[in-house]
Amino acid sequence: MFDASSTAAEVLAGVDLTGVRAIVTGASSGIGLATARALAEAGAEVTAAVRDTSAGFDFPVRVAPLDLADQGSVRRFVAGWEGPLQILVNNAGVMATPLTRTREGWEMQFATNHLGHFALALGLHDAMVPGARVVSVSSVGHVNGEVLFDDPNFERHPYDAWAAYSQSKTANILFAVEAAKRWAPDRIAVNALNPGRIWGTSLGRHMETPPDSFDPSGATGVSVKTVEQGAATSVLLAASPLVAGVTGRYYEDCQVAVPYTPGVRRGVADYALDPAKAARLWELSLDLMH
Repeated sequence: MFDASSTAAEVLAGVDLTGVRAIVTGASSGIGLATARALAEAGAEVTAAVRDTSAGFDFPVRVAPLDLADQGSVRRFVAGWEGPLQILVNNAGVMATPLTRTREGWEMQFATNHLGHFALALGLHDAMVPGARVVSVSSVGHVNGEVLFDDPNFERHPYDAWAAYSQSKTANILFAVEAAKRWAPDRIAVNALNPGRIWGTSLGRHMETPPDSFDPSGATGVSVKTVEQGAATSVLLAASPLVAGVTGRYYEDCQVAVPYTPGVRRGVADYALDPAKAARLWELSLDLMH
C-alpha cells in the first residue's frame, strides 16, 4: 500500500507504459514536472503542455504550448492533437493571485484552474480511448469554500484571493464527479486528488509567506511532502493498475480521502462530492464558454 511518503517512481515501479500517450499540463516545474518524468520513465509518450515552451527537460518529452487562461490557446492545442490519448493530467494551476481577469472577464484562478482544464478535457474527449484516465489536481484548500454559483467571477462579491482559490479547487473535484458520470459509458475514468503541501514550487509565487490558515507546522494533519512525493497520487490515478476502474473519487496520500472534519486539514468536503452541484457546475461552465 502506498501512502504520504511514497514517491511517484515508487508508485510506478514495475508498471510498463510503452505505447501509452499522456498529456500533463503545467509540466515545466513542480509536481507537474515530477509527474511527467515518472510517466516518461515508465515508458509513456508524454506531452508537456506548458506556457513556457523554452523550458528544458532531462527526459524524453514532447513540448506543446498551452495557456489555460486563454481559450484560444486551449482550442489550438486541441486542434493540434492527433491520435489516441490514454492519460490526461490536469495539473497546472495558479494560487492566491491578485484580482486579474481574462479577456472574457473571468476571474483568473477560476479561469485557469477550472475553465481552462474543463475546455481542454472536453476538447480532447473524442481522442480518449476506452480505459483512458483523466486526473484533476485539486488541493486541501478546497475545504475553505464552495463554488460561488451566483458570482463565480467575483463581479459582485468583494474579491478575496483565497476564496477564489478555494472555489477553483472545489471546482476541480466537482468536474471529476460529473465527468466520471457522463463519461462512464466511454470507459473513461476521472478522479481528483490533493497532492499535499509542497512549498518551493512556482504555485506559491504570489505568496510572501505561508498564511497561518494553511498551518505551516502541519499540526492539523496536512501532509508536507517533497515534489516527488507530491506527484505520487497523480501518477497512481493516471497509470497504476491498483486503481483500474476507479472513477469519480477524490484521493490524497495515495488513498481514497476520508470525509473532511473541521479543524483537520485533510479529507474531502461533502459539497465537493455533491452530484447536484457537480452537474450545476458543468452547465455553468458550458454557459460561460458560449
